[in-house]
Amino acid sequence: MNIPNRITVSRVIMIPIFVIFMLVDFGWGKVSFLGANILVGHLIGAIIFIVASVTDFIDGYYARKHNLVTNLGKFLDPLADKLLVSAALIILVQLDLAPAWVVIVIISREFAVTGLRLILAEGGEVVAAKQLGKIKMWTQIIAISALLLDNIVFELFSIPFALIMLYVSMFFTVWSGWDYFYANRRVLLDSK
Repeated sequence: MNIPNRITVSRVIMIPIFVIFMLVDFGWGKVSFLGANILVGHLIGAIIFIVASVTDFIDGYYARKHNLVTNLGKFLDPLADKLLVSAALIILVQLDLAPAWVVIVIISREFAVTGLRLILAEGGEVVAAKQLGKIKMWTQIIAISALLLDNIVFELFSIPFALIMLYVSMFFTVWSGWDYFYANRRVLLDSK
């Protein structure tokens, strides 16, 4: 397994650690700064989420720079992203920080695209993420990070930045999903 794929696997390994810090009350209290009032465990969880998210950029950059792009990486990278984002969004709903209907839309798109990827893979095609999918991913990361960090900085000015970004990420999620299905419509139209 090459270095970019190992980085991707490390992202998957960080997911249960992130979940534990977000869902287990360690009784460490809260910390307040820049308008945020956040549990210490949640702050650690948010940092783990952000670090895991940054590995998405690192593994892709390293794979392209050193010509280490593999079919395993093309498959594993978006899967790791979907697992990380889905876990975070479900936690945000449980903590009453995100509307459930928005999370349902986002996760439904992820399942639908994963299903289409499986159909394409069955035909021997492995499709790498497109630019619109990358924008979708980064808007999701920004929204989730802002929500996990209690709308840090923006709370000082009563600007609901985190929630605004969640809706922006939903827009790009739906748009990129539509684009993905439209670009691969031949697979669905050719089926009998």
